[in-house]
Amino acid sequence: MAEKRPPPPSADPAPVAPAFTCGLDATLKIISGKWKPLILYFLLRGPTRYGELKRAVRDVSDKVLIQHLKELEADGVLRRNDYKEVPPRVDYTLTQLGQSLAHALEPLCTWGTENMTEMQKIFVERDSWAREKHT
Repeated sequence: MAEKRPPPPSADPAPVAPAFTCGLDATLKIISGKWKPLILYFLLRGPTRYGELKRAVRDVSDKVLIQHLKELEADGVLRRNDYKEVPPRVDYTLTQLGQSLAHALEPLCTWGTENMTEMQKIFVERDSWAREKHT
């Protein structure tokens, strides 16, 4: 009688989900990146075309904005809607998961607004320390 052998291991092991240390760690894995929280914030308004996002998220390069949009789409936070028209028409919307995440960021927006004047003073002082250190 022939001996049964287990199948050979696959060349590509199954992907392993990242282990999170806490809920904040999981959240930060999604929103990490300088511009992602702002992208989420501006998408709360509803479907938004690329050009509108580019104007809203000032100072972001095209390369980084496109990269962040692709990552957020891969993470299930936003949806890219391609209308298959000529000229091309594409917009971005938040998924249900993305909406809940963007709403969770709203208290941070409120905190920033309430403390903006004090934060500006702190950053001016911090910048002066950096200049003194280099002189």
